[in-house]
Formats: sequence, structure tokens, C-alpha cells
Amino acid sequence: MKAMVLQQAGGVENLIKTDIPVPGVSAQEVLVKVNSISINPVDVFVRANENALRYVLQLEADEQPVILGWDISGVVVQAGSAVRKFRTGDEVFGMVNFMGHGRAYAGYVAAPESHLALKPQNIPHQEAAAATLAALTAYQSLITYANVKPGEKVIIHAAAGGVGHYAVQIAKHLGAHVIGLASGENKHFVLGLGADEFIDYKTQVFEELVKDADVIVDSVNDPAHIERSLNALRPGGRLISLLTFFSDEFNLKLKEKNVSGHRLVVSSDGDQMAEIAAWLEKGVLISHVSGAFSFDELPEAHLRIETRKTRGKIVVNL
Repeated sequence: MKAMVLQQAGGVENLIKTDIPVPGVSAQEVLVKVNSISINPVDVFVRANENALRYVLQLEADEQPVILGWDISGVVVQAGSAVRKFRTGDEVFGMVNFMGHGRAYAGYVAAPESHLALKPQNIPHQEAAAATLAALTAYQSLITYANVKPGEKVIIHAAAGGVGHYAVQIAKHLGAHVIGLASGENKHFVLGLGADEFIDYKTQVFEELVKDADVIVDSVNDPAHIERSLNALRPGGRLISLLTFFSDEFNLKLKEKNVSGHRLVVSSDGDQMAEIAAWLEKGVLISHVSGAFSFDELPEAHLRIETRKTRGKIVVNL
């Protein structure tokens, strides 16, 4: 089968298309013939950083080949002996083995059935693949950890991005008053997602405009920025950080303000994927794909992500 193998951590020139054997499946796995995959900032980060690569993929010392990616949508072509949820011919999607070696950049992927859900029939594969890691991150931020309630005020940073554009839609679906932050050129896009208010982070100081948020999803990797988010929260609020780790000093500040904080590491979850599938099917959640690449163009998809200016999601179609 075709696969995009990472020869070593570094630039996109280290992503090499090659042919490798189709993987076997364990009793609890299905073999998926992949139609589309999604590219995320974490893909780009681990590709470029050796320590992150080994930590996130949980690689053994000499494990080869190294194949990046976790987000897939495709068709089941084989089911392990203990698989009960799926059968051959089912269209499925999900985030496979995160954290771990997902091996999604390939024509076939062996995936635990517990990480997948049935793809809605009215959603194309590329939109399903898009709504995996990013949509799960938004789901787990807002529902699993923040427990957003109707009427609460929720701030979404990077609201036009992959996670952000799903988070705006999910928060709105939960009945929240949603404030989306992005650059000015994305104002109409963010408001079109359902945000009640828009703040241009380049020209406005959000913590001066909002001081009583109930929940903030902060996707900026900057300790100073997470401090700003804390200042925009009311006492008793909840702060979800997607990138910045909390220092001991910052944890004391959270306690002093009676704010609960969580540094999220998204996890594979087929049950949550099934709920996301239902939202996609009903149109509650829409994947906005701003760039679609062929498998041969996968390195170019990485370069697009590296610009940090992508709107919605970037996908690769096989």
C-alpha cells in the first residue's frame, strides 16, 4: 500500500511516499481503506521535533516505519474476530490511537473499533475526516471538562481555526453566549458559525472587553496569554488550555480566583465520535474545509498549516 513515511524529524522533505505492506489487525481492530485524512498543527509540530515525535507517537527505540497522522475516514475492509460494532463495507471515521502511533498517512489503517464511529451517509469523507481530532478537542474542552451550561458566556480563542470553528458551533449548540476571537478578516466567518460576538485579537484587548466569562478555551501557546484569559474569567469560571501548561505559580492564581483549570490532551473516543457524527448528520456541526490536497501533495498541506493562517480544516484525499 502507499504510505507517507517520515524518515527523520525535520522539514517536509523528510516525508517520503513509499510502498509498505498492508497492516494486519488484532481481534479488536478493523482494517480501514482510507479515503481522506486530516492534517492538524500537532502533525506539523511532531514532524519537526524529535522529542515531540517520540513522546506523542510513543515510539519504541528503533520503531520503523514512522507514519504520522491520526484522523481518518474510509471503509472497513476487514474486521477482527472480537469486533462487534462494524462490519465489512461500513463507512467509518475517527481519531486513531492518539496519543500513540496512529499511522494515518497510508492507504490502509488498522484502527481499534473503540476509536471509530459510523460516518453519516450525507457527509463526504473529507468533511468527516476533518471532524476528528479537532472536533473531539472542542467536544472534550466544552463538554467533558468545562461542562458548559445554557446561557453561560464562552470565549473561544482562534475561533476561525480547526478546533476553534468546531468549538464555536458546539458551544452555540449547548446554548452558550459565544464570543469568538480571530483576526479581523475572519469576522464574518466566525459570526457565520454562530458566534454572538466577535473580537479582533489584533486590534482589541479581549480581557478589557470581557471580565465575566464563564468558560475560556485558550489555544495560544504562551504563558502570558493564559494569564490574560484568567483575567477575563469571573470567579468560579473554567479555563481550558490546549497548549500552555500551567506552572505552580499559575495554579496558585487559579486557586486565588476560584477558577478551575485544565490542560487538555485530547483522547480517542468512539462514543464521542458517534455524537459528533449525529451532529454532522443533522447539520448542527459543519466542517469547513479550506484546503484539500492529493496524497502526493501531503507535504504541501503541512506547509499550509505552518502558515498558521488556515481557516477551518486542511484535508488530504487519497
